[in-house]
Amino acid sequence: MKTSRLKTNRLGWLLAALLALPAAAVAQNVTGNELPPGTLLPVALGHGIDAGKLRAGDTIHAKVMQSIPGTPVRRGASVVGRVVAVSSGSAGPAQVAIRFDAVRAHGRTIAVSTDLRALASPMEVQMAQVPEEMSSRGLTPETWTTQQIGGDQVYRGGGPVARGQTPVGKPVPYGVEAVPQPAANGSCQGAEGNGQPQALWLFSSNACGVYGFSNLRIEHAGRSSGTIVLSSSAGKLKIGGGSALLLRVRGS
Repeated sequence: MKTSRLKTNRLGWLLAALLALPAAAVAQNVTGNELPPGTLLPVALGHGIDAGKLRAGDTIHAKVMQSIPGTPVRRGASVVGRVVAVSSGSAGPAQVAIRFDAVRAHGRTIAVSTDLRALASPMEVQMAQVPEEMSSRGLTPETWTTQQIGGDQVYRGGGPVARGQTPVGKPVPYGVEAVPQPAANGSCQGAEGNGQPQALWLFSSNACGVYGFSNLRIEHAGRSSGTIVLSSSAGKLKIGGGSALLLRVRGS
C-alpha cells in the first residue's frame, strides 16, 4: 500500500512540474513559421492510446482531416506529439500526459503548441458522417443533412451549418467552417486570437469536452502549458485509433 501511494505521488509531482513548464522548455527541434494563435486543428489519431502500453517519450501521430483556412496546412498533413508522462492505473486513476508540438505539411515542419478543446470516440466520428435521411432514396453525400459532434446540423444541399434555427457556419469539402462559439457549460470559450471561420471537420462550433467515452475526462486541456492530461476513472485508459481531437494552437 505504501509503495502504491508513493507511485501515485511521484506521478502527481511529475505532472505538476510538466504543467508548470512553458512549452518552449520541452519543445523538440522543429522549424518553420508558427500557425496563428487560435487556429483550430481537427485531427484523427493514427493509432490508439493505451496507458498500459505507452511510455514517456513515445510518439503520437494524428492526421489533419480538413484543410486549414489561411494556412499551408492541407487535409492529410501530420500532427506529431509525444507522451510526456503516463500512469497505467495500477495505483489510482490511469492518466496520460501528451504534447503536440509539430505539424508536417508539404515537406515543412511547423512548430506548434496546442491545447485540447474536444475529444470524440470512433463511434461518434462514424455517426457524424451518417445522413439523417437514411430512409430517403436518391440522395447523394452532397445533399445529406448530418449532425455534428456536439449537435450542429449540416445542410449540404445548399444550406448552412446551423444550431437550431441559427446559422453558425457553412459546409465545405471534408467538413465545415465556422467561428468557434463558447460552450454551454462555460468550459470552452469562443474564438480566441483568431476570429476567422475555422476548420471543424465533424465538430460543432461549440464542441467542448469528451464525447462517446463514459469514463474519460480531460484533466488538463493544456491551455497554460501545452501539456494535455487525459484521465480515466475506470482503471484503464484506452482511446481507439480514429478518435477525433479538436486541437487549438496556443499563443506564445
